[in-house]
Amino acid sequence: MSQNLPGIKLFDLSGKSAIITGGSKGLGLAMAAGLASAGASVMLVNRNAEEGKQAARQLADEYGTQATSFAADVTDAAQTEAMARAAFDTFGRIDILINSAGINIRGAIDEVSPEDFQKVMDVNVTGTWLCCRAVTPYMKKAKSGKIINLASTLGIVGLANRTPYTASKGAVVNMTRALALELAPFAINVNAVCPGPFLTEMNIPIADSAEAKNFIVGATALERWGELAEIQGVGLFLASDAANYVVGSVITVDGGWTAR
Repeated sequence: MSQNLPGIKLFDLSGKSAIITGGSKGLGLAMAAGLASAGASVMLVNRNAEEGKQAARQLADEYGTQATSFAADVTDAAQTEAMARAAFDTFGRIDILINSAGINIRGAIDEVSPEDFQKVMDVNVTGTWLCCRAVTPYMKKAKSGKIINLASTLGIVGLANRTPYTASKGAVVNMTRALALELAPFAINVNAVCPGPFLTEMNIPIADSAEAKNFIVGATALERWGELAEIQGVGLFLASDAANYVVGSVITVDGGWTAR
């Protein structure tokens, strides 16, 4: 039996606003560009104020959308709350949050210091939680919102010498599921993206290593690093009305790495 489906532009983000943490470079900037290309106004959040301003100018010039920046440390609750207030004051609404800020400290468990382990957890887990917490009141009031947490394929599979990172990203995966259940009654969709081996600044130091060639790139079905633009589609999908029935999902974008 056929249905009369509404002719809406599923991926049109005109009139919507987004906060992207870690938005001045790497996957965060790539996802911000994807949203801007669909008409969204964007606020890029990172610790380096000048870097954020430059990236925002780049997006505004390229896509003709409103793009601003905000300097904040995502591990500081007061700063994340100030971030949310600034976004609401600037745009009059907060429709989308992408949590892309993250760090990775590699090493064997007996070589990584407790301080380094805690640093990764602080940024990747606590920072994600605090940013979700900061935008939730605004989204609840609007009875609408999309939260996209950047986890990792290493949040669902293991890799030696990555205990801080895998622990943190596994936490982000389950945080996403729990928060999705909590916020679904308010029409707020919470989902996670698990990127695989993208050649970001975080991965450049190991790009030419034997480990990367054999156990990372060589393990993907496509046998290559992901290009930054290849993260944009899933970000745009999850931020748009096309994903209104997608809640608590964990989507891998990994060139087939976890398919093996």
